[in-house]
Amino acid sequence: MSMNKGKKETNKMRIRAFPMTMDQKYVDNIWALLKNAIQEIQKKNNSGLSFEELYRNAYTMVLHKHGEKLYTGLREVVTDHLVNKIREDVVESLNNNFLQTLNSAWNDHQTSMVMIRDILMYMDRVYVQQNTVDNVYNLGLMIFRDQVTRYPNIRDHLQQTLLDMVARERKGEVVDRGAVKNACQMLMVLGIESRTVYEEDFERPFLDQSGEFYRRESQKFLEENSASVYINKVEARINEEAERARHYLDNSTEDPIVKVLEDELISKHMKTIVEMENSGVVHMLKHNKTEDLACMYKLFIRVPQGLKTMCDCISAYLREEGKALVQDEGSKNAITYIQSLLDLKDRFDHFLHQSFSEDRQFKQMVSGDFEFFINLNQKSPEYLSLFVDDKLKKGVKGMSEQEIENVLDKCMVLFRFLQEKDVFERYYKQHLAKRLLLNKSVSDDSEKNMISKLKTECGCQFTSKLEGMFKDMTVSTITMDEFKGHLQTSGTNLHGVDLFVRVLTTGFWPTQSATPKCNIPTAPRMAFEAFRRFYLAKHSGRQLSLQPQLGSADLNATFFGTKKDDVDASGASSAPKGGPRKHIIQVSTFQMCVLMLFNNRDKWTYEEMKSETDIPEKDLMRAVQSLALGKMTQRILVKEPKTKEIESDHTLVVNDQFTSKLFRVKIQTVAAKGESEPERKETRSKVDEDRKHEIEAAIVRIMKARKKLQHNILIAEVTEQLKVRFLPSPVVIKKRIEGLIEREYLARTPEDRKIYTYVA
Repeated sequence: MSMNKGKKETNKMRIRAFPMTMDQKYVDNIWALLKNAIQEIQKKNNSGLSFEELYRNAYTMVLHKHGEKLYTGLREVVTDHLVNKIREDVVESLNNNFLQTLNSAWNDHQTSMVMIRDILMYMDRVYVQQNTVDNVYNLGLMIFRDQVTRYPNIRDHLQQTLLDMVARERKGEVVDRGAVKNACQMLMVLGIESRTVYEEDFERPFLDQSGEFYRRESQKFLEENSASVYINKVEARINEEAERARHYLDNSTEDPIVKVLEDELISKHMKTIVEMENSGVVHMLKHNKTEDLACMYKLFIRVPQGLKTMCDCISAYLREEGKALVQDEGSKNAITYIQSLLDLKDRFDHFLHQSFSEDRQFKQMVSGDFEFFINLNQKSPEYLSLFVDDKLKKGVKGMSEQEIENVLDKCMVLFRFLQEKDVFERYYKQHLAKRLLLNKSVSDDSEKNMISKLKTECGCQFTSKLEGMFKDMTVSTITMDEFKGHLQTSGTNLHGVDLFVRVLTTGFWPTQSATPKCNIPTAPRMAFEAFRRFYLAKHSGRQLSLQPQLGSADLNATFFGTKKDDVDASGASSAPKGGPRKHIIQVSTFQMCVLMLFNNRDKWTYEEMKSETDIPEKDLMRAVQSLALGKMTQRILVKEPKTKEIESDHTLVVNDQFTSKLFRVKIQTVAAKGESEPERKETRSKVDEDRKHEIEAAIVRIMKARKKLQHNILIAEVTEQLKVRFLPSPVVIKKRIEGLIEREYLARTPEDRKIYTYVA
């Protein structure tokens, strides 16, 4: 055992430590070798150097703790070369090939520093890391920056040269873009992961110079050009500067230089551009300059307050146009009034789509302006209902169902702008009633479609009565079928009258509170009495009252006189030429009452008709006008004297010479261009009455939920709830609160009279 142990000891291998000290002479020799190599590299004589040997020498120095000597020596050698050789060369070239010389020196310096970095790689890894100093390559960059590019003469000249080249290019000259690009890249690299060198030595002066240049240019542009030309020039300049920054300055300069242009060319002159006479925004709108407006929008959206400046100007113009339309309605009827508003809306929708990229701010501005001026005219809800009525009536020539649908959609846009939606509802109900009862609807689908649009917009409460009207129509058809069956089984005689009755539920239909008086001729009156007996036998406890203003009749008429002209009426009358001519005449109930008077007498004065029929003045006037003063092909009566006005002593006789190519002649009632002033006042008072109840209901709803509320908050909440239908005035709300306090629904608190409590 002991022998083996001894053998192991004699064979043990020992590794001796590397000598940690080197004599100074050896160190100096190694440094001299490295220094010479660095100088040769700087002179581009590096072909004969052994990089492996140089690396090993540098490694040895650092390993033996002579890294500081190597680092300091490197700094001195590089500084010496840059100061005594490179800087002098560059300074000499200030007036001749300056950028090329500087660029060449910069490229050579970068190349040599890469080689030096490779030799001194171990120093970078060990000494630089341990002592937190700059690495070899960055040290070279910093020395070049401080001793060459930031040497006062060179720095100033470089800056001026670059600025001059950009200025020359702006004037249209061709410059060496490559040289400028190299210089800018050099400044960026010299910042060592920061923009400071580039920013301080070039970008800031460049932006200042650009600001001054474009300040002068904008003044000159504005004096010489129209708004559209100016905008195009600004756009071209912005594109040009952005392209310059991307191509031969640094990319990061693009945003700051574009910002300078936006400030100098747009922000400082927005109002001037927009309001330019004969070329600004108003001129563009008037002449449909869609592309110019789009161009202006694209520029103005770049700057703060740009859109607002445009919007303010467009809004002022739109309000002016809109006010002119709604206040100049004396020369227009309801149809042209609404059509003008729709055309104006279409125009601005076109601008919104084509020029303003559906911008939300513009959309809100257009909506706000329309709401402003459409509510300036109290007749707007009535006129909108008349317009819809016109589109939904039978006989609208040249419009397909799809076109009607599109028009209705546009009408709904105007409807949204109305503050008095309840007024529209009242008129719409009246017009719908006439369409349904006189069978004038273009189609049930279109009618129901419109109601569903209103329902979507305002909820089912708004349309429940309209839907009830349709239900009544369906029920009436079933009732009439039952009545006809009853006539056959009971053998009741209607004296030749073919009766069709619509039974209307009072709450749904806009029947007048006081039914107009009218003496119905005997035959139709007897027929109606037969229906009344049948209906009340089925539904006990109900009441039926005749509404003559809503009815219509077909009359068999025979004309015995000779025709005025020798028109061939084959197929139009059932008798040979010269004999009696028979027609069916479609008239309103009031017109029927007037015409059937002539079965008793040949001649009547207007006054006699009035007392005999008992028809209200305005309805009788319209009936007689349409029979005696309507179209030539519809004049059943002849008036003496032949004037346009009808006086109480004027006489009327049957026009025995009446002729028509049609067997069935429809007498068009003289169209009412909306309501007369007294009717309008009556409608308004009814609406106000309805509003009282709605306001009170809203107050009670809110107070029931909140129990206690301050006056102003209650007013605000009531307004918020009701604005879907109308905009109640605070004065009216206050009156309704007073009314509810009197009726003990609410009470004031003793400590503060402005606070209300709900009384359960």
